[in-house]
Amino acid sequence: MTGRIHRFEALENFRDYGDYGTAAGRRLARGRLFRSAHQARVSEADLERLAGLGIATVVDLRRPGERREQPSRRPRGWAGQVIESAHDDEGDAPHITFLKTSDLTVESARGFMSRVYRQLPFEPPHLDVFARYFRALADSEGAVLIHCAAGKDRTGLLAALTHHLLGVHRDDMVEDYLLTNSAVDLAARAPAIARQLEAFTGRPASHEAVVAFLGVEAAWLETALAAIAEAYGSVEAYLTQALGVDAGLRDRIGQRLSS
Repeated sequence: MTGRIHRFEALENFRDYGDYGTAAGRRLARGRLFRSAHQARVSEADLERLAGLGIATVVDLRRPGERREQPSRRPRGWAGQVIESAHDDEGDAPHITFLKTSDLTVESARGFMSRVYRQLPFEPPHLDVFARYFRALADSEGAVLIHCAAGKDRTGLLAALTHHLLGVHRDDMVEDYLLTNSAVDLAARAPAIARQLEAFTGRPASHEAVVAFLGVEAAWLETALAAIAEAYGSVEAYLTQALGVDAGLRDRIGQRLSS
């Protein structure tokens, strides 16, 4: 699994989420599906590497305010399409509100993330961008890159929905989601993040709490999928009714992404 991780100078959590077998006996192509954190701080060397990956579509799952604060850098001359939401509630992102108003402990971090994942599949900006992403998978040439801020939660859910749609085994879907915990050196990053959080909130945060907040847990993804099943009866019904992924679109996506 760690062979999926691409190491960059200043771009975190970049990985290939293709190259899995499917229930239909196909195999997803490698080098067509990428996921990552944001690209606001990428180096020139990173941009050169990105230019060589054949990325034709970028799906930015961040809020407009996040994009304004950390604008993406693109390779010089890149002419692909960007899919993003125009919906802006002009408030803080949920994780910022949480950090401003709550002590960061392992328990509070897990509770917050569970609440976030129960809501992620149903938020209007996500429904809009998720639906446009699946249409792009069927209709666009070249590779696709999906990302949010850290590339772990919004991005993780969308990658998991893609795997579900294409018949990737549930174990592979979850293992791919959990690869964030290997792609990002959580233990090494935690001390600096803890200092930033204390300066931002005025409250200390333990190493264990910061690691929990930066990483992912299988239970969070399962929470989102269970919420979808509760609301729509199944993930398949959600994909069809909420995102417009009918049988024809599913088949076109499968054909385009099969190796």
